[in-house]
Amino acid sequence: MTDFMTAEERSIRMSRIRSRDTKPEIVLRRTLHRLGLRFRLGGADLPGRPDMVFPKHRAAVFVHGCFWHRHDGCRVASTPKSNAEFWARKFERNVARDQKATGDLKALGWKVVVAWECELGSKERLALTTERVKREITAYAKAMAVPRPVS
Repeated sequence: MTDFMTAEERSIRMSRIRSRDTKPEIVLRRTLHRLGLRFRLGGADLPGRPDMVFPKHRAAVFVHGCFWHRHDGCRVASTPKSNAEFWARKFERNVARDQKATGDLKALGWKVVVAWECELGSKERLALTTERVKREITAYAKAMAVPRPVS
């Protein structure tokens, strides 16, 4: 099957895809902030450059696009029919990079939480996902808390 766009049109469309400050990211950030969770953006000093870093909780959150990061079982994670070999390699590299970043962060003692684009599309799913992210972040911080010696 051939692409319905010319190479130039495809290039223009692909160049408009943002890597940060995407709509799902912004929606999740606003909601978590409203719940009182404070974070830094774009952890450039950490493996994988998490979208949000919660230093107090030692947690990193990635907001993954279902298509690019291959969300299992998600209808958005379809594979283009044209240039299938290219896309298969591209997706394999993306998934491998995600796994490496997650492993590296865990090895450094960080909790890694992934929120998927499709989990943030409606108010109901956003509420459930936000609660899950908050619960995972705060539970990890409590589990990692070192008791202070009694004087």
